[in-house]
Amino acid sequence: MAGLGTRFLPATKAMAKEMLPVVDKPLIQYAIDEARAAGIEQFCMITGRGKTALVEHFDVAYELEAVLRERNKFAEIVALRDAQLPPGAMVAVRQQEPLGLGHAIWCARAFIGEDPFAILLPDDLIMADVPCTQQLADVYRETGGNVVAVVEVPREHTSRYGILDIGADDGRLVEVRGLVEKPKPEEAPSTLSIIGRYVLLPDVMEHLSNMDRGAGNEVQLTDGMAKMIGNTPFHGLRYEGRRFDCGDKIGFLEAQIAFALRRPEMASAVQAFLKNYREAD
Repeated sequence: MAGLGTRFLPATKAMAKEMLPVVDKPLIQYAIDEARAAGIEQFCMITGRGKTALVEHFDVAYELEAVLRERNKFAEIVALRDAQLPPGAMVAVRQQEPLGLGHAIWCARAFIGEDPFAILLPDDLIMADVPCTQQLADVYRETGGNVVAVVEVPREHTSRYGILDIGADDGRLVEVRGLVEKPKPEEAPSTLSIIGRYVLLPDVMEHLSNMDRGAGNEVQLTDGMAKMIGNTPFHGLRYEGRRFDCGDKIGFLEAQIAFALRRPEMASAVQAFLKNYREAD
């Protein structure tokens, strides 16, 4: 999305925050890989000024591959090709002003058309055996309606998130009766928060097109989704997996460690240097 990435300045002064690497892959690649693992074949990147690298990352790097081939670095060539998308699989649209997530999604209306679609926000990096987007797609097939990934948050943090007003709750799926964007803790209807994974029906575009301003004077996706409640099934999924908030410096650093520890070739070395820091304390 075409946010400004101000939390990571000066690192994001000349680089999109979605290109920040976790171990050796940028956040945007983790999101695309998750979507591909869920069976998604067509992608729309919503970008802004200075974010052309987001699209170029998934293109063929002929010159770089030629140099690597000359140097017999074939493992690196494989890694590059794993990131590539087939011809015609990705389009990009420009959000010229950062007017909110709802506005960003509205910018992709021509790509979305009349089909259900998934939204993945790269800031939310999810470690899961079954990709989170796949879990949401499975719920969509069960219910035929909108579904969002949700987690419990401390009540004092509700003003940071979109919060659910919930109905029936079986421990896995919760019925969504209402949505409130960034409510004050004392006004929050629950502590169940939406994170950056959604599977939505295209009907939301009708509501986003009104360009109604909500929290932060922005066009909020939460407000558009709220207007669909009652007309179609709407559920929150307590997904299986671990979420890292990579829009936050601490969450980003934690993700680096967690994903490095899952790499067999790195785990022992990472564990060793972590012991040094524990001893220093």
